[in-house]
Amino acid sequence: MWPRPWPPSKALLPTTVAIIGAGPLGRWLALSAARAGFSVLLEDVMPANLHHAREALRRELGPEALPNVAFVSSIEDAVREADLAIDCVPDELESKLEIFWLLDRMAPPRTVLATPTMRLSIADLANCTYRAGKCIAIAQEASSLAAGAGGAILLRTTRRTAPETVELVRDFWERLGFEPAFEGDPGEKRGTGNRD
Repeated sequence: MWPRPWPPSKALLPTTVAIIGAGPLGRWLALSAARAGFSVLLEDVMPANLHHAREALRRELGPEALPNVAFVSSIEDAVREADLAIDCVPDELESKLEIFWLLDRMAPPRTVLATPTMRLSIADLANCTYRAGKCIAIAQEASSLAAGAGGAILLRTTRRTAPETVELVRDFWERLGFEPAFEGDPGEKRGTGNRD
């Protein structure tokens, strides 16, 4: 199915979302994405986290909508068919580098990687992957996202972020009831040289 035609029709915008981490943010994202009509794969290596997430989502969605969410215990299973993968790991360099390394190697080439971070440069994280044009930062604290307030959400791109990445992520957040705004990564070096 890839490469997909550009510009995408609404039918080709993201349909499958992988959420890595079933803590409060991961549960909220899974719930919101399922309510917005996405197929969701929620991953956590801790069985107890997946169990708590399954029970919380069952209460919120009801048994009839729960089939929109699959609970998986490996990143590979979560991202195998994903159009968009969002990690919910701690906002620490080692954690983010490890998860980006895993996602980059296990997800199909079409998959966009998004990460909530207020402290790290998305340009630096993207440069550690083979898909620098498909990486984007969610510049909001995980706790405020998990509160699900809606409204504006700031997303950070790099000079290498592809237009289809921006469109896919914009569609995702709009369907969740947010108003996405984009800015360049303030940590990205703005020299004239390009690593491409």
